[in-house]
Amino acid sequence: MKTGICSYSEFKIYPSKGIKFVRLDSKVLHFINTKVESLSNRKINPRDIRWTNVYRRINKSTGDAVAAKKKSRRTKKVEKSIVGASLEVINQKRNLKPEVKAAQRETHLREIKEKKKAAAGKKEQQKTAKPSAKTAKGK
Repeated sequence: MKTGICSYSEFKIYPSKGIKFVRLDSKVLHFINTKVESLSNRKINPRDIRWTNVYRRINKSTGDAVAAKKKSRRTKKVEKSIVGASLEVINQKRNLKPEVKAAQRETHLREIKEKKKAAAGKKEQQKTAKPSAKTAKGK
């Protein structure tokens, strides 16, 4: 199916549609409808009318230009430091060998277990010390 282009608005004109106008200088103009034909006859510039393709191309309001901008944007990977740890410290921990990580983890777990044992021992001492203090006050 062969389509033509409107001489004024640059819209597609499908077969058996539109109007052909032949000027005295034998130039053939194709218009999509009478509205466009009358605007052309009044010599109104298509660059001044917002819905024409000429205006859209000049003012860059076509969907093609907007889509091209979206495609050109790329996501950037950003590494940020966390509260309490700078970016250098995070990178050092990430680059540690697995054996070193395992050793650090074991020492850390041992420290936590020792702290829990010490806390449990203190609680037992406090429990045994409190009843004796109460009995002394009661007498």
